[in-house]
Amino acid sequence: MKKQVFSSTVFLVVCLIFLVTNFLSVEAQTCKPSGNIRGRKAPHDQCNKENDSDCCKQGKLYPIYRCSPSVSGHTKATLTINSFAKGGDGGGPSECDNQYHPDDTPVVALSTGWYNKGSRCSKYINIHGNGKSVKAKVVDECDSTMGCDSDHDYQPPCDNNIVDASKAVWEALGVSESSSDWGYMDIYWSDA
Repeated sequence: MKKQVFSSTVFLVVCLIFLVTNFLSVEAQTCKPSGNIRGRKAPHDQCNKENDSDCCKQGKLYPIYRCSPSVSGHTKATLTINSFAKGGDGGGPSECDNQYHPDDTPVVALSTGWYNKGSRCSKYINIHGNGKSVKAKVVDECDSTMGCDSDHDYQPPCDNNIVDASKAVWEALGVSESSSDWGYMDIYWSDA
């Protein structure tokens, strides 16, 4: 009798693992690239490299996304750094309010799918990373559909899973500028 219970338990565990991995695989595949854009080299001194921002490379193909992974109470993302201040690497004023925001204010831009045509504008999200949490205001889109032009400071399109945050967010999460995580870190976020 013990053998039968053991084999039934093993069978159920194997089935559960299969279902979970299959679900995660389907979840990861729900947002595929929508196409590509070809990189154009920025005119002299027109790509702001503040915060180690990338500049488009002439001829390189960059994927674009019109979607982002599904949002849950614990959405996995990549936290990047951006200056929303005038003259910062964020380029022009924020999409939500047509304003600039100082680096000491906890604000973010979300990838195109999560930005959802501005539906999260001026709303707050909770960001969890480095063992800490911070609440930040959504003020902009991290454009996943366009880039490599003057409107985007000659930077490539964002990936589809980006929370692009001000220095204030990074500091609130206790990440030091000298840390290897500074500027690019795995996090979880949720609507506040």
